[in-house]
Amino acid sequence: MRLIVASELDNLPETALHSKFYTVQQELAFTAPATTERANALASLENINRAIITRRVKGPGF
Repeated sequence: MRLIVASELDNLPETALHSKFYTVQQELAFTAPATTERANALASLENINRAIITRRVKGPGF
């Protein structure tokens, strides 16, 4: 799995972020411990989670 960086997530709506989070979570389940794929999945989940939190703090953007 490739790393999903924060800049890729900047313009996505929150629903797309949740979908991406779920997909990466599912992929994480099939990774072996101590592999690059697992590290990338975990880092991607962290980046997606931060993007979701940022959207919630900002609000609807009136």
